Amino acid sequence: MEVSIFTLEISILTMVLLSLGAMFLLGMPVFMSLAVASALALSYGGYLPMSVIHNTMFDGLNIFPLLAIPCFVIAGTLMEYGNITKQIVDVVKQLVGRMYGGLGLTTIVACTFFAAISGSGPGTVAAVGTILVPAMIRTGYSKDYAASVASSGGTIGLLIPPSNPMIIYAILGNVSVTAMFTAGFLPGFIVGFSMCMTAWLIARQKGFGRSEELPPFNLRHFLLSCVKGFFSLITPIIILGSIYTGLATPVEASVLAIAWALFVGFLINRALTLSAVYKSLLEGSLICGAVLLIVGTSTLFGRILTFEEAPQLLAEMALSVSENPYIILLMIVGVLLILGMFMETLSTIIILVPVFMPMIHIIGIDPVHFGIILVLTNQIALSTPPLGVNLFVASRISKVSVERISIGVLPYIIAMLICTLLIVFFPKISTILPELILGYGR
Repeated sequence: MEVSIFTLEISILTMVLLSLGAMFLLGMPVFMSLAVASALALSYGGYLPMSVIHNTMFDGLNIFPLLAIPCFVIAGTLMEYGNITKQIVDVVKQLVGRMYGGLGLTTIVACTFFAAISGSGPGTVAAVGTILVPAMIRTGYSKDYAASVASSGGTIGLLIPPSNPMIIYAILGNVSVTAMFTAGFLPGFIVGFSMCMTAWLIARQKGFGRSEELPPFNLRHFLLSCVKGFFSLITPIIILGSIYTGLATPVEASVLAIAWALFVGFLINRALTLSAVYKSLLEGSLICGAVLLIVGTSTLFGRILTFEEAPQLLAEMALSVSENPYIILLMIVGVLLILGMFMETLSTIIILVPVFMPMIHIIGIDPVHFGIILVLTNQIALSTPPLGVNLFVASRISKVSVERISIGVLPYIIAMLICTLLIVFFPKISTILPELILGYGR
């Protein structure tokens, strides 16, 4: 009897995975693929009522922290229309714009600042790239270099808090959102520094000189730029500071970000219009609807996988290869890098977290450490074809083919892979700040 039940579970899992893969190949939306695969499993198994579908989906949607995602997206769009992004770029350009590959470094540093506002990779590429890619091309940088820097710099949006993928992971993995945000700072700095060095080395090798657009550095002019853009520059401090001081939850901070963007855009910069507000609200609503559909169906899919003991089977398979946590983490990184080439970031996280999380606990890997690795591998996926979203955004801005940009981002991908290996083998990089600031793990 036990053998027959085990055989039934294996056959159901096989059917679910094959049907899911077939629907992905047919180009069906992710949420529909998950819903159909789950319904097939319920119909074939016959041991759960079909009412579990709507009950589980409602439970998956009834999660308050999800509200932070559309709010951060709306805030990022409002800040782009309200010239907050432009003022941040102007100040950063004063600092690093005169170095070899200076505008490339400006792009990466500005992406880091804007990532701390919007939490979106493609949104960061669009906001910063629209300003700096044409400036690089106009100053003599090649289109390939400009597009690849913008595409790679935008990936930092996943690792620098507030990160939308981190919020999704924290919800699904039952991990503190604040702990994940805190853990992202040091890895984000390491990745950002490695990409700056890569951009500088490529610029020096190809002969892209110092920016001819900027006059010699003038402290007075720099301070005046800081004063002029003061309200824009303190935006990340206000948003993240409200979280870490305990004055606001991540959801409340996302609403604060919208209020601050409206205040600065309308009253300080006087650049925001009612039309821009409407576009921001529309974009946030569309993203919210898409995320909620995927989260609801993925909750159902994850519950079925749990009921079929898929995580336990996966853990047994992994442990049969090796019991070394680092070896297993490297195997998971390989799977994530391959899947990231064909799946959208949030979809990858939503589908795989219910599968991997129980195994992570069994092996004894810290969930915050694993979350950073998961986000970082998805960060790399944003710039890998054929589904690298950042590549398409950069292509649209620079008018360069995705194929050419894909070649241009290879050095940055190598740099991020090295950073990934560093974080895999040195978990403290991910956990030391949560431990010091939040008392995580005590």
